[in-house]
Amino acid sequence: MQHFVTVDNLDEKQVLALIKRAQYFKQGGRPTRDLSEVYCVNMFFEDSTRTHTSFEMAERKLGLNVLQFDPKQSSVNKGETLYDTLLTMDALGVDLAVIRHSQNEYYAPLIALAPDQTLDIGIINGGDGSGQHPSQCLLDMLTIYEQFGKFAGLKVAIVGDLTNSRVAKSNMELLHKLGATVYFSGPSYWYDEAFEEYGTYRPLDELVAQVDVLMLLRVQHERHGATEEQTFSKESYHQKYGLTTDRYAKLKADAIVMHPGPINRDVEFDSSLVEAEKSSFKAQMQNGVFMRMAMLEKVIEGRELGGKTK
Repeated sequence: MQHFVTVDNLDEKQVLALIKRAQYFKQGGRPTRDLSEVYCVNMFFEDSTRTHTSFEMAERKLGLNVLQFDPKQSSVNKGETLYDTLLTMDALGVDLAVIRHSQNEYYAPLIALAPDQTLDIGIINGGDGSGQHPSQCLLDMLTIYEQFGKFAGLKVAIVGDLTNSRVAKSNMELLHKLGATVYFSGPSYWYDEAFEEYGTYRPLDELVAQVDVLMLLRVQHERHGATEEQTFSKESYHQKYGLTTDRYAKLKADAIVMHPGPINRDVEFDSSLVEAEKSSFKAQMQNGVFMRMAMLEKVIEGRELGGKTK
């Protein structure tokens, strides 16, 4: 694996192998190669707390050298292209780049190079626009697997801002592939018929008592138009589509509630429930470090980076 930009090409065996490797790291396992001469840069062109910090923690736990990059203080502001920025990193000796970018599939021209291009750097996708979010998807799979030990036969409801969510797109595709039954809910104007390939739309109150996993999505105000924002009501959304205390009480005994963060409290998630017993919000963040270690290691192995086996 030269790059890790999507979950589209992963099969069940590969997903389970990544989960097992993440669990190995979670239990205190160490990488089997000397990675002290591997250099990584985190290039986040959109705001991030969890993904950015989690990747940096993962990199440091693996023993990588981590370079800082701030788009606001870079030559991007002088018109430099993403390709040329990465070409610079490559020339300086950087081996890996974790990138978040507002453009869907920003990574495509960085991987499918023209004959006259020489870029040689491993790309790990930290989220592309409303496209894919492979690391969030895989840490979610780890969290679900830790609770249930399987995917086949599970009922999973993905609720909220479906159209604008890269998390929803990655998760619906992979959960369907792994044998889970996927449902969608939330405002109908955020639902796309293209999602029917992976699951079915149902009113939220029909799903709450049935599902094993209730996956709430952040309302992505930054991707909405002005008219949509003017008519949005936090209180109305919470009552219709959020996890209220009444809905929480109807969940199955072993059900879990997930959210990729950041949470809009008292919108998607009643504030008093964020750290409730059935909430996996904190567990997801903890698992993110170890899954990202496994993902980074996969690209490191694919590119044959690092020193001799310890």
